[in-house]
Amino acid sequence: MDSNPAEMNWEELKQAALGCKKCRLCETRKTVVFGEGSPSARVMFIGEGPGKTEDETGRPFVGRAGELLTRIVENGMGLTRQDVYIANVVKCRPTVDQKGFKDRPPDPEETAACSPYLMRQIQLIAPEAIVTLGNPSTRFLLQTSTGITKLRGKWADYNGIPVMPTYHPSYVLRNGGEKSPLRRDVWEDIKMVMNRLGIPVRSPGT
Repeated sequence: MDSNPAEMNWEELKQAALGCKKCRLCETRKTVVFGEGSPSARVMFIGEGPGKTEDETGRPFVGRAGELLTRIVENGMGLTRQDVYIANVVKCRPTVDQKGFKDRPPDPEETAACSPYLMRQIQLIAPEAIVTLGNPSTRFLLQTSTGITKLRGKWADYNGIPVMPTYHPSYVLRNGGEKSPLRRDVWEDIKMVMNRLGIPVRSPGT
């Protein structure tokens, strides 16, 4: 199998990621979280990395933050998780001091090692829009140091694909949860994506 992700088909890419040992995260992971959804999705959601529940199940965004994202997709957008594609910048769980207790954003070395898988996923899926969730994925995709507070709600571009940065669901949960005003901000961002794709906007429902 070719070792260059940029030249792999979908199945080759998945198998390469599942066996990847390019960075130290392979030493502490339980599972590789490749991604989930439709390989022909119109919209792609990208976070930073798996958390504890994701590491245990091998599925992205299935913890509390994932439940909020699922409500956004299903109740807000009127789609299913199988209609969209959900992935992360890194496929293995990053934790503080590699001890498995507290999650952290991926470091530059981990991102550099793992991001070619994500870049090839984007290339193969060719979504009509990408939603970046939080600072790490937004900064990586847009190659910027600007924070999510200034970037959210404004269209950007990644290799010709429209990108809508918004807050990570975990950030919303940490800052008021279901009653957080950030929840409304995320919904406004998602409505812009829906309008761009011609998806009827119904009610917040998230």
